[in-house]
Amino acid sequence: MKFKAEIDVMPLEAILDPQGKAVTQSMGNIGLGEISNVRIGKHVTLYVDTDSEEQANEKVEIACKKMLCNEIMERYSFELSPA
Repeated sequence: MKFKAEIDVMPLEAILDPQGKAVTQSMGNIGLGEISNVRIGKHVTLYVDTDSEEQANEKVEIACKKMLCNEIMERYSFELSPA
């Protein structure tokens, strides 16, 4: 079976997010001063060919922990669906 994983990787709340801070400050310049605390992360989409959803889940977990996310500074979450 083929599964599609939609992965979101975000900086931890305790970690400074310079990109998010710059965007937050710029919101006032375009008349959106009500927007605050912007956090910038990344979104990854990938496909996994496995025999079961459980195996696909395990493979995505490994990919996140070993390559896609630095767990010291980031957190991740994902959704798996049949492709």
